[in-house]
Amino acid sequence: MSAELLTAFATLGTVVVIGASAIAALIQLRHMRASNELEAVLALQREFQSPQVQGALEYVQQELPQRLEEERYRRELSAIGYVSIERHPELAACNWFTQMGTFLKHGLVSEATLMDLYARLIRYYWMALAPAVAVMRRKRGDGQYSEFEYLAFHANTWLERHSAGTFIRDIPRVPLPDPWRELDEQREKAPLSVRGIVTLERPR
Repeated sequence: MSAELLTAFATLGTVVVIGASAIAALIQLRHMRASNELEAVLALQREFQSPQVQGALEYVQQELPQRLEEERYRRELSAIGYVSIERHPELAACNWFTQMGTFLKHGLVSEATLMDLYARLIRYYWMALAPAVAVMRRKRGDGQYSEFEYLAFHANTWLERHSAGTFIRDIPRVPLPDPWRELDEQREKAPLSVRGIVTLERPR
């Protein structure tokens, strides 16, 4: 066997080894990325289930609109410096969504994974929290909770593309029984007095 042929075989062997090493490194990198993404998603889920975040989300839905009508409340929210998270639970919700937006912006969690889990929740709470964020931005500028805004933008575009959800095609949907639907729809259309709700008229 000539020296040239031996050199060619050696070169080919080197290329094969380098290629195999590159493939192995790519597979390992993919596994590491999947592992890191899973850790980030689990961290978000643990925070989501925490009493602080759950309480904050309930507060935003039930009480925040009325509290924002109070001038003192808005003044506290817009002030530069420390804002009590006990008096303003909406901050806990904003902080959680901001963390999620930061994960998305830096590629720690894929858009597909994050939006599949939280897109509708993100859109709902951005709309609910936007007035409070606007008050905070009066003195802090547009950088305040910008990652939350970034997250909401992606949620809106995601939901536009997947308005019917992301259920796998070619799999038949399972019919869901809803024995109360007709009754509930009739009650919603009925006048308040028929539903048993007392309405008070203003004295004339």
